[in-house]
Amino acid sequence: MSRAFVKEPDGDGVPVDPPERVHSPHPNYVTPEGLRQLHRRVDELLAARAPLAGSGDPEDRRRLRLIDRDLRYVEERIRRAVPVDPADQPEGEVAFGSVVAVETPEGRRMTFAIVGEDEADVSQGRISWVSPLAAALMEARAGDTVVWRRPTGEMELTIVSIRNGD
Repeated sequence: MSRAFVKEPDGDGVPVDPPERVHSPHPNYVTPEGLRQLHRRVDELLAARAPLAGSGDPEDRRRLRLIDRDLRYVEERIRRAVPVDPADQPEGEVAFGSVVAVETPEGRRMTFAIVGEDEADVSQGRISWVSPLAAALMEARAGDTVVWRRPTGEMELTIVSIRNGD
């Protein structure tokens, strides 16, 4: 096979910018803590960027391009943020910002906080408001049984308690 038309990387050439991070098509609802997390992330990125600015080292330039890309992403997430105060949500029903305790038919109890996409962390029990679990829980009340449709099959969950905010 001829390599005549294959672009070889230039040793001193300007590296290609990394692809932009894709934004969610959903509104960027955030809790007050979620908005603070986004602002902290901007501060972290700016601090990481400062020592790299102006460096001629190719690895520093590569890292700087990644940081700049992430900075554009987080700043746009902040610009699109729709702050929602959990305390302003309806009492007694699951809504954005609610902390929901559920129980399976086998008696296993789990607690989830319904938060914005950027602050979701399943290991911490914080699920995105656009997740299938959150969708199943939304607008339910204590005592209701909902069906969580998962890739591995459906699971019934009974709402044990609901509180607004962490």
